[in-house]
Amino acid sequence: MLTRCRLCPRRCGVNRAAGERGACGVGMLPTVASCGPHFGEEDVLVGSGGSGTIFFSGCNLACVFCQNHDISQRICGREMPPAALADVMLMLQRRGCENANLVTPTHVAHAVAEAIALARDRGLAIPVVYNCGGYESAEVLGLLAGLIEIYMPDFKYADAEAGLRYSGVRDYPRYARAALAEMYRQVGPLRTDERGVAVRGVLVRHLVMPNDIAGGRKVIDIVAETAPGTAINIMAQYHPAHRAFDFPELLGRVRAAEVQALREHAAARGLRCVGP
Repeated sequence: MLTRCRLCPRRCGVNRAAGERGACGVGMLPTVASCGPHFGEEDVLVGSGGSGTIFFSGCNLACVFCQNHDISQRICGREMPPAALADVMLMLQRRGCENANLVTPTHVAHAVAEAIALARDRGLAIPVVYNCGGYESAEVLGLLAGLIEIYMPDFKYADAEAGLRYSGVRDYPRYARAALAEMYRQVGPLRTDERGVAVRGVLVRHLVMPNDIAGGRKVIDIVAETAPGTAINIMAQYHPAHRAFDFPELLGRVRAAEVQALREHAAARGLRCVGP
């Protein structure tokens, strides 16, 4: 897949095995921008030990409002072969983290798969979280089956035009829905242990945006139809960042009443609302 890259729906076709870089900006090896226990994720991921985040540099999306643009839209950090990435996962486990949380892994799924297999052979026992933007290849996700315990995709937009305008990709809702269906097929709805910490399943994130640009109610309906009974985090922390200032419609505020209405709609559709 790397020789004519098709790891994500962009299908850039570049030879990343030879060092060429596609839209994600990354070649053969993943670049880790930072790693360590993180206590700002959802409560079901944090537990008492924190979520063991591994932030990858680069991204297959180009969201104009990205709050992590300093690492997603440029490549920074340390290149790591899969064996070194496995070492990081095991280090996070030794530090008491509840999971190994792979943040923006889509464009480096090949290395992630190998690293997880190596880490499992060496004693990795905590769940692995695939924390992604939702613009995924169902074919690639199928190859990850059995390696990922918790899928945590964004579902950003209900409208394809919004995906093109604000994230630079075509047919975002179609690919996000197909990806969610595959994730749900593999691991089912989110399940927690006796402490309330996630052990397996799907947790969807949806960021509420100004002027209902994301189509929140329709997103929730799609999630409820595709992944019945699973968990969703309706997020209220939008603020203009990165290139959002070039888009006047992205400069508005998200009202608390809008967020609450969407959470109530999600609950009415049988989804489990979770938060930080």
